[in-house]
Amino acid sequence: MSYSNNLDPHTASVHAGEQRPKPYNALANPIFQTANYSFENTQALRDFVDGIVERDKYGRYGNPTQRTAERKLAELEGGEQALLFPSGMAATTIALLAYLKAGDHIILSRECYKQIREFAVTVLNRFGVEVSQFDPNNLFTLEAKIKYNTKLIFVETPSNPFLSITDIKRVVQVARPHDIAVFVDSTFATPINQKPLEYGVDLVIHSATKYLAGHNDLLAGVVIGSKDAVEKVKKLQAVQGSIIDPNNAFLLWRGLKTLALRVEKQNQSALEIAQFLEDHPSVKHVYYPGLKSHPTHQLAKEQMTGFGGVISFEVDADDELTGQFIDALQIPLIASSLGGVDSLIEQSWLISYAGMSKAQREELGVGDNFVRLSVGIEDAQALIDDLAQGLSVLDKVGALTA
Repeated sequence: MSYSNNLDPHTASVHAGEQRPKPYNALANPIFQTANYSFENTQALRDFVDGIVERDKYGRYGNPTQRTAERKLAELEGGEQALLFPSGMAATTIALLAYLKAGDHIILSRECYKQIREFAVTVLNRFGVEVSQFDPNNLFTLEAKIKYNTKLIFVETPSNPFLSITDIKRVVQVARPHDIAVFVDSTFATPINQKPLEYGVDLVIHSATKYLAGHNDLLAGVVIGSKDAVEKVKKLQAVQGSIIDPNNAFLLWRGLKTLALRVEKQNQSALEIAQFLEDHPSVKHVYYPGLKSHPTHQLAKEQMTGFGGVISFEVDADDELTGQFIDALQIPLIASSLGGVDSLIEQSWLISYAGMSKAQREELGVGDNFVRLSVGIEDAQALIDDLAQGLSVLDKVGALTA
């Protein structure tokens, strides 16, 4: 037996998708470290080939440890099926390739992950797929982009790095009359804060490296949706061979046990920190959907149950001083990524946009003073105190130049 997906988020994080009893009556899910599977006899093989018995044959098609984590993810997201990959980019790119062919047209949110946009422009386009982008804050631009051959709309919400919220319900309403598939990258939200499948999207995608795993110790990606929608991707995955390692599947399964607890804490702490930053004289602007000042705050309240653990902000400083502020911090670590138990901070242009010219970055709104903070599970007041002492570096400079 296994639990149904009608559980509250905390109970579902612990128990959803769990087989009872587990093999050998283990409490923790076993790791099946095997590349292939044997058959007891020829009749057992015949039963498998004829579909009488459902079981494993070869590791490229899946693993029992992997499927345990997939069941939990599907139930947390409210989907029928989930499919794990060794990274978020692997999940995204293979899903796109499974749904698109030469002559098709895809519309991407202008604020989706830049490497997904790069993949679309440099790879999909090379194989004959036409690519357009739309402004997620103006869905009239989305309707204007639709063509006779448009097959897919791809949205990331909340977006990186401005935490913009896209109206998922409205995107689906625009897509459905034209029989266009909708994918939503919900990495920043997690199933705890947002459930895109409830609005009728075809596939939800997560970089499971982030909040789902939660400990900055593995790479993984997942697509979740109806059985039919996911099976379309699974067929290509079986050929392509982009399979998650059973050890990483186990670590992900273990991380999911505390997902609701971690996200609830990160939601609460991030809101407190965002409010502190917004009131600080050395901070010019804060981007966080939980703040009333955020352009999509009202939509976030309607579409999400929590606002997430990432805050972007601009300090009143130049490139060098922004670096000095970050270096003065004692708790957050300087690193890319997000969603783990450790708070991470970055001067965004140095980590995420270093390959662009300053003019290109500023056109995107990412200046030298742009900072992204991924809030971990540390005490919120400790993080606020640390940010305050770090910002005092800017206060001192301001006093000297006044």
